[in-house]
Amino acid sequence: MNSDFSALRDALSTPAGKTWVFTGDSITHGLLHTQGQRSYTEHLHELIRGDLERTDDIVINSAISGWRLVQILDDFERRVAMWRPDIVALMIGTNDCSTGGVFPVIEPDAFRGSLRKFVRRVRERGALPVLQTQPGIDIANAPERARIGEFAQAVRDIAAEEGVVLVDHYARYGEFGDGGAAGGLLNDPFHPNAAGHAMLALEFATTVELPAHLPTMRHLEERVDARQRSEGRV
Repeated sequence: MNSDFSALRDALSTPAGKTWVFTGDSITHGLLHTQGQRSYTEHLHELIRGDLERTDDIVINSAISGWRLVQILDDFERRVAMWRPDIVALMIGTNDCSTGGVFPVIEPDAFRGSLRKFVRRVRERGALPVLQTQPGIDIANAPERARIGEFAQAVRDIAAEEGVVLVDHYARYGEFGDGGAAGGLLNDPFHPNAAGHAMLALEFATTVELPAHLPTMRHLEERVDARQRSEGRV
């Protein structure tokens, strides 16, 4: 257990209100692809402020669809700092890994450097960073994002080097898809559907060791189990 994990557990065990900021790209933004159902940050909001009864906590989602990490760094004051957060959770990389579109191609080493900069800026503000790997995608139908595994590994690398709490969605999606595309969790080749967001929330909550008996935890588990059964994976 690293010191960040201990600090996160301490934050959740004390009554003083905490401010959580979730930032990233369209997956965290959570629009359209849940088709009117909850995104993973909304599930986590219910877990934190509902099930845990941490009503003094504030949960903010500052993600923007289509963004890359360099844009978040350029707009760090608005995306992160102005909210004076205690915990900052970042999920980014699905756009960064793309070799298509109008943006310059980003190499994994440059992405690592940006991640390191992000983590250190969060710490400079006195907040606790949490890094999340990207969920897996359907590479056959999104070949421009075929490097996503390299970018997920970059997130793991920086989390290990900087002692950051890591939520490894990419690994969990891979388990669901038997190493291939987790099609039952996607609304298109790379955006999670409502079940996919349930899995994201469950993986985050499980990683930070929220109690399994919480009503929303049980609901998320049932949602993921139902999707696995419908895909013939159990």
